[in-house]
Amino acid sequence: MHRRHLALAALPLLARPALAQGGAWPSRPIRLVVPFAPGGTTDVVGRLVAERLGARLGQPIVVENRPGAGATIGAQAVARAEPDGHMLLVSSSTSHGVSPALYPTIAYDALRDFTHIAMIARSPSVLLVNPANPARTLDDFAAAARAAGEIRFAVAGIGTSSHLAGVRLAMALGVRTESIPYRGAGPALSDLIAGVVPAMLDSLPSSGPHVRAGALRALAVSAAERTDALPGVPTLREGGLDVVSYAWFGISGPAGLPPAITTRLSQEIRAVLADPPTRGRLEELGGAPPDTTPESYTAFVRDELAAFAPLVRAAGLRPQ
Repeated sequence: MHRRHLALAALPLLARPALAQGGAWPSRPIRLVVPFAPGGTTDVVGRLVAERLGARLGQPIVVENRPGAGATIGAQAVARAEPDGHMLLVSSSTSHGVSPALYPTIAYDALRDFTHIAMIARSPSVLLVNPANPARTLDDFAAAARAAGEIRFAVAGIGTSSHLAGVRLAMALGVRTESIPYRGAGPALSDLIAGVVPAMLDSLPSSGPHVRAGALRALAVSAAERTDALPGVPTLREGGLDVVSYAWFGISGPAGLPPAITTRLSQEIRAVLADPPTRGRLEELGGAPPDTTPESYTAFVRDELAAFAPLVRAAGLRPQ
């Protein structure tokens, strides 16, 4: 009887995930992969959360930028990582929404190969031009585009949410598009500020500071309603263009992440997003953080995959 009690008592220990087998987690710095170049919205949001989350977990979170191929290079690295909670990804509407529909030979499954932990932000795109551009309003921009029969705009990468927003804008205007791809929003914004490219659609967290500083002019936002981050900027709908588009960002890990680690991360991320300074900063950037769980974020990714696939096909997008 005594031996039977000992065996039964040991069962919970044997059933515990790798968290218990490998010691306390986290046992070393955590690597957070941002699958875009520095300076873009994914990078801005990721670094903001990484700093606060690392403080709560008691280990630094080191951001690694791994741009390329529509965010698939960085996402693939995390999908192949050991599921021990020491390598995570800033997943997004690009890596887990558009790119799976855009790249026919993508090396990961956006659902099966990941543990989705929490959404951290959602943000509309902003239609931007250089201050020297003669278009001072959305009506000016639309008139010029229709006269030229096309719009030329920089994109943070083929298949990014802002790229699709630009394609939808061109479709609403009835004109062609010429997309000028970059390896991230940071380099694209730099060229837009320098006047190298004429226009761009970009998410609020990375573009908002440049607008408020006067380095760029915002003509419209792709939100359903005006945003508090740029209250004087109208929506595309206000200009008669039925385009509503958002980028979203979250934290994901490799498939098979132990439930104890997933739960801990979810709880700590929610605490970070509930912290007034962090929440206020994200809202200033235009990315209001939702309150999500691993289950709800996984369901959201599944829905977005289904929504983006027909849009990519309708737009005729191809990898470049």
